[in-house]
Amino acid sequence: MANLNVLGGKLVPCSLHPLTGFFRDGCCRTGAGDQGLHCVCAEVTAEFLAFSKSRGNDLSTPRPEFAFPGLKPGDSWCLCVSRWKEAFDHGCAPKVHLEATSVVALEFVELNDLKKHAL
Repeated sequence: MANLNVLGGKLVPCSLHPLTGFFRDGCCRTGAGDQGLHCVCAEVTAEFLAFSKSRGNDLSTPRPEFAFPGLKPGDSWCLCVSRWKEAFDHGCAPKVHLEATSVVALEFVELNDLKKHAL
């Protein structure tokens, strides 16, 4: 099931530039060791990046030691489902690529909420 998207189809890549995914394969797959469940493919916004930073997760600053380029508005990235839900609850959830968002996300968020934020 981990290779299915929230629409029931095959999970497609989220982003290769920047290279995303817990396994850094471009896909929002999750598995053993992924405590954050990086399964929501979102197009980040300045508002979301500021929100995430205020919550202790700075996604905009490059971290070369982790091969992390830092994100800018418009980049697609595999987000932790709990962070996306938290942003949704605060009215600043970024748009979502449904075909690239893992079905695992539906254990934590409603499909209708994801569809309301679909690209």
